[in-house]
Amino acid sequence: MEWIERLNNAINYIEENITADIDYEQVAAIACCSTYHFQRMFAYMADVPLSEYIRRRRMTLAAVDLQGSEEKIIDVALKYGYTSPTAFNRAFKTIHGVAPSRVKEGGVELCAYPPVSFKITIKGVTEMNYRIEQKPAFRIIGTWQPLHKEIEKNFEIVPQMWQKATTDGTIPKLAALMDQQPMGLLGVSVCNDTEDWKYFIAVASTKDTDDSLAEYTVPAATWAIFAGSGTNLSIQDLEQRIVTEWLPTSGYEYGNAPDIEVYINADPQNAQYEVWIPVIKK
Repeated sequence: MEWIERLNNAINYIEENITADIDYEQVAAIACCSTYHFQRMFAYMADVPLSEYIRRRRMTLAAVDLQGSEEKIIDVALKYGYTSPTAFNRAFKTIHGVAPSRVKEGGVELCAYPPVSFKITIKGVTEMNYRIEQKPAFRIIGTWQPLHKEIEKNFEIVPQMWQKATTDGTIPKLAALMDQQPMGLLGVSVCNDTEDWKYFIAVASTKDTDDSLAEYTVPAATWAIFAGSGTNLSIQDLEQRIVTEWLPTSGYEYGNAPDIEVYINADPQNAQYEVWIPVIKK
């Protein structure tokens, strides 16, 4: 399928530029999606963050370069983007469990991470219920923080934001302002390639508010909406199934709008939620 072919073309680009600085925006452009959505899809489908995959591939190739070679360790380090021998040594040991110098001596066990390749597999044992909705632009108000361009670095930022909002009175304040769909507490990832990335804890509202809260207009879009329940962590399982099971065969691909998590009941142990992903027809 064309969608899978584009993902594999993106991997080919990474392989062809593995000794250079990998341009995440170019990788995503090859896959015809935003940088954020490509990283998200990759992590769910490959079960490893994109930055970690690139590091594993570089250290795999670095080990090959060092075996039975007269090439200096510092030259191999520079080849794969490490100006500091200490940083290269640390990265190499993390992957292989031994220092680069041991490899040159021979007789050590190493790890190899081959290039990934995507293909369609048949899953779908458990049904997935969804609806497609077209929605005009709507305003959200809430608190926000900037996000890193490497999405795995945000896994600490977002939970800390929710913990703070829960303890400092932000959640009830937002709940009192909610007056339009989607009804619920919103986690909104604004991560397109034309503005700074940020994450909002917010509600959809037309009401006036004070300067302690920020506002953002979610653009008009078509949304694929999936409902779920369970613990707050189970929403990640649903998001993974959307990307790995539904999206490849749905006839849709990611659109250029934020991802939205709607917490209808935000009880951490008995949550009810929806995942809204922007989509366009292929």
